[in-house]
Amino acid sequence: MDLRDPHPPSRARRTATAVLRPHPRLSFLVHRRSVGVALGLLVLLLAVMAVSTCLGQTYVSPAEVWRTLRTGAGPYDLVVNELRVPRIVLGALVGAALGAAGALVQTVTRNPLASPDVIGVGHGAAATTVIALATGAVSSPGAMPLVSVAGGLGAAALVYVLAWRRGMQAGRFVLVGVGIGVALSAVVQLYLADSELEAAEQVKLWLAGSLNGRGWEQAGPLGVVLLSALPALVWAARAARPLGLDADTAAALGVRVDRVRLGLTVLGVVLAATATGAAGPIGFVALTSPQLARRLTRTPQLPLLCSALTGALVLVAADLVARTLLPPLEIPVGALTSLVGGPYLLWLLGRRSAVR
Repeated sequence: MDLRDPHPPSRARRTATAVLRPHPRLSFLVHRRSVGVALGLLVLLLAVMAVSTCLGQTYVSPAEVWRTLRTGAGPYDLVVNELRVPRIVLGALVGAALGAAGALVQTVTRNPLASPDVIGVGHGAAATTVIALATGAVSSPGAMPLVSVAGGLGAAALVYVLAWRRGMQAGRFVLVGVGIGVALSAVVQLYLADSELEAAEQVKLWLAGSLNGRGWEQAGPLGVVLLSALPALVWAARAARPLGLDADTAAALGVRVDRVRLGLTVLGVVLAATATGAAGPIGFVALTSPQLARRLTRTPQLPLLCSALTGALVLVAADLVARTLLPPLEIPVGALTSLVGGPYLLWLLGRRSAVR
């Protein structure tokens, strides 16, 4: 009996991946195209960040930007070092966190229409924030990051508990998340209707999602969270691969499906909630970035690193447009991403209907 594979893999398929062994007991399967795409996204992100540092109501030449960054002094020190650079760095960190969080949630649910926004993270952060403002627990939106993070985590935990029925069903998880999100959104609207005008305007600005007036104070904690999450993200990149199969097949391969799903969900929610606490709820970045990254890399699974880089690139570019489109008016970046993300969502819905 001939036991050879009648359809041996082609040379293109064999060379599509490589094994990286940083340690004799540690190895990674690397997709070559994904590495190239990641490097390209990183270069493009740095270029957009550089352009964003130059452009604004006050144009600063690249030479002056470099001189100001190098010396920390000069006529443009306030504009470059105090206003633009912290904001741009925060935008990159928030976008990376949202992109990675979206990839994790979509991997768990196996649904390209799912994101941390859908499962109630943003709504939970917003509802907890307005409740804290209404009860006097915090005095202004500037003191809200920890409150919003706690609210996002609490909302996601509630969704997970309510969706659990002898295991986590992806479809039920998304539907429960939508229902919880609608209920929490009603809490926010009730607060806006009954609160004083000044307080309502402050909350509306935060709810729109904006990087205006934010900087190192918000970027520092988010950067610490991302650095601390790196080992978990490395684990997630490996653990997520078997979830591309159906649950029974993954379980037959020895994967503890429910535990892996719980771990990926917790990691994604922590990243999304922390990003929301830093910049407010910014919609559609977590939804669109993983799908854009997957189309670039052409991988069967959602690429975690490329999703994070795509999210950072999308948010930094969107903030640049929001700052320079209608000077001197600054559009909240969350409003701009929602404006662009809405048609994308309709296209994705239409595409899925056509496939079915």
